[in-house]
Amino acid sequence: MKVCKFGGSSMASSDTIKRVADIIRADSERKYVVVSAPGKRHAKDIKITDSLLTAYAESKKGGKLSSLLAPIKERFVEIAAGLGVTDKVDLEAIFKEIEEGIVASPIADYAAAQGERLSAMLLAAYLDYDFVDAKEVIRFSDNGVFNAEYTNDVARRILLKKEYVVMPGFYGSTSVGQIRTFSRGGSDVTGAIVARAVKADLYENWTDVNGFLTADPRIVDHPRKIPELSYRELRELSYMGANVLHPESIFPVRKANIPINIKNTFDPEDPGTMILPGVLQHDRLITGIAGKKGFVSILIEKSMMNNEIGFTRRLLSVLENLNISFEHLPSGIDTMTLILADSEIGGKMQELIGGIREAVSPDRLEVQSDLALIATVGHGMAYKPGTASRLFTALSRVGVNIKMIDQGSSELNIIVAVKGDDYERAINAIYEEFIN
Repeated sequence: MKVCKFGGSSMASSDTIKRVADIIRADSERKYVVVSAPGKRHAKDIKITDSLLTAYAESKKGGKLSSLLAPIKERFVEIAAGLGVTDKVDLEAIFKEIEEGIVASPIADYAAAQGERLSAMLLAAYLDYDFVDAKEVIRFSDNGVFNAEYTNDVARRILLKKEYVVMPGFYGSTSVGQIRTFSRGGSDVTGAIVARAVKADLYENWTDVNGFLTADPRIVDHPRKIPELSYRELRELSYMGANVLHPESIFPVRKANIPINIKNTFDPEDPGTMILPGVLQHDRLITGIAGKKGFVSILIEKSMMNNEIGFTRRLLSVLENLNISFEHLPSGIDTMTLILADSEIGGKMQELIGGIREAVSPDRLEVQSDLALIATVGHGMAYKPGTASRLFTALSRVGVNIKMIDQGSSELNIIVAVKGDDYERAINAIYEEFIN
């Protein structure tokens, strides 16, 4: 049995949805289908979810909601007409309900979820499958935290009663019925939740690329595809910016040891990338390279830091009090460096620096901005001496200075920080050294 998730590019128009239907019908094992909201049809198009969020925000400022929803409604009417399901899905009534729901909703989640809901309703009507609303299956706590085990029990009970199902991704509801959403791209997570619940043999995630690439194609010219990788390698690459798959989607399927197959809706014969449990045995040294810009380092230096009981706890309590998470915390005998995302700090930098000075009284404190983090990932590094040396030499060869090095004891990855201006040059150098 297979669970399939189709992304926004696959659901963008009636023509692409017909492609989706052909893929589903080509394999009778594809019994449970999760879909995203319609994505962009062309470069200047707007994703439906973005349009819905804009409509919500403008309506709260006094904008006329019916006018704001009109282009969204028009697009779904066009899709329904192209699929020939206008007699099966009453879009007039649904959009009246959506308008009332947005007015009544104190948060944007209800509006954001409607693109997925309508996508699923139209595809279910076209396939003649059962439509199951995600709000009946995916459970969040009242403060918006996903309840994995409760959801698994409910999903299993509801879904296994039906043979063929289409379900919206991205959202669920609280115990009182309030709609809550995952972070953007969360339909991947819904697909994984469904796969775990029904104990699927395979979770197929259909998108618009032929699988995971060894590097970002916007930076490296025609990077190689990764034929297979492990859950752990996926987690590292996704977290560091390889955004083919939502990084949180790994957790439900990992609990059930369900493989993931990344496939291309527009090239369905391509085998894509398989994501498998365990440590994969192969001759490959490096699986992939990924990275992100927009980081800050805060160097804290203090003599005899290593003998000061509670030093790290006091430092991290400053972050906790300001609701800031950190990316990395490399340290030496008398130094410790916080690596933080700009997005986490926001406008709190002065308050953060003041809090650190008060909490740990450093001898020296130095802030460096405009950093990029690059992760070189692969199980093969644990078995091959000299990998780090090769990486550092490759960066030195192109004149890139390393600002920070972090490697876990598992030897699954090596993370370096470089100046933002050196980011693209560094990734190309690493790619040339290990993959090309």
